[in-house]
Amino acid sequence: MVRVDWARIVGRNIHRLRGSAGLSLAELAEAGGISKTTLHGIEQGAGNPTLSTLWALATALQVPLGELLEQHGAPAEVTRAGQGPRVDGDAVHARLLHRIRLRGTVEVYDIELDEAHQHSAAHAPGVRECLVLTEGTALAGPEESAAELAAGDSIRFDADTPHVYAGRGERNRAVLLMLHEDAGG
Repeated sequence: MVRVDWARIVGRNIHRLRGSAGLSLAELAEAGGISKTTLHGIEQGAGNPTLSTLWALATALQVPLGELLEQHGAPAEVTRAGQGPRVDGDAVHARLLHRIRLRGTVEVYDIELDEAHQHSAAHAPGVRECLVLTEGTALAGPEESAAELAAGDSIRFDADTPHVYAGRGERNRAVLLMLHEDAGG
């Protein structure tokens, strides 16, 4: 079994995207709200950034989160159980499964929800999320209208407003689809 160094892949992607955007290390660090030293470590593959840090960098770079996580190059992608880049937040532990481009990009995540609350800041305009709860119970959705979900339930919402996730039991799993529109439509 080939072991993939996801920290190095994330670092290379951030470095590549920063260069494409014409940003210096200091400019991206400031835009992402992190120190230059931390960003340098991440780009070198030595960091273990949190989900919040990766979201901040993706937002600053104006790209979907999956663009930081994706291993480029394979014409066909098989993601085996337990494989794929992982990111961790206060209550959500996500593993990128696939990115699918259709007049935009659909990112598919396998997530676990802890019994803590995770408040997610608004994503870029036009981003939508669809969560399908596969096991357990959870609270998910926009802060003002979050819904209690049971296994088999799903929720779809505009994620360009603040939203929440919280597991309600000991073991809660879901598939999360994030839909990013292409610029202009």
